[in-house]
This record gives sequence, structure tokens and C-alpha cells, in this order.
Amino acid sequence: MTTEPDTNVAYEELSCQELVELVTEYFEGALSARDAARFEQHVAACEPCVIYVEQLRDTITALGELPAESIDPAARDELLNAFRDWKSSR
Repeated sequence: MTTEPDTNVAYEELSCQELVELVTEYFEGALSARDAARFEQHVAACEPCVIYVEQLRDTITALGELPAESIDPAARDELLNAFRDWKSSR
């Protein structure tokens, strides 16, 4: 558990897997203030997740947008599994 320095509010730490699952909502501004703070705290301390978030931002910028319906569910699962496998091998 970490404490937000400016507010003294304690948050449960976010795992890399949770970050991957929440990244779309983060980009869309759909996370609660608490979850957005947890997301930002994790990214501030996890270099692989910084790289992951930057790569997604670059991809979305290059494409203009990434509508969920354009991603085949099997491809999405394969990408998430590849990221998890890469992360666990480090």
C-alpha cells in the first residue's frame, strides 16, 4: 500500500497486469480518480509499464484512434498474453 504524498490517502498498489487491463479506460479518462492515481503511481515507478504506455500512445497517435471493435478478440488476448509472458521473464 502506498500513500499519496499531497493528500495522505492510501492506495492499494496496481500490478502490471491490472495496468494493462486499465490502460484503455485511462486513455479515455474513464477511470475513477482513485484508479487514475493508482495507475499514475504505478507508471511512475515501473519502467516497463512506462514503455508500454508510451508505445500505446504512439500507436494511437499514428492511427488517429483505436476503436475497440477494430481489434479481433483473439489478437487482443494474444497481445496481452505476450506482454504478460515478456513481463514475467524479466
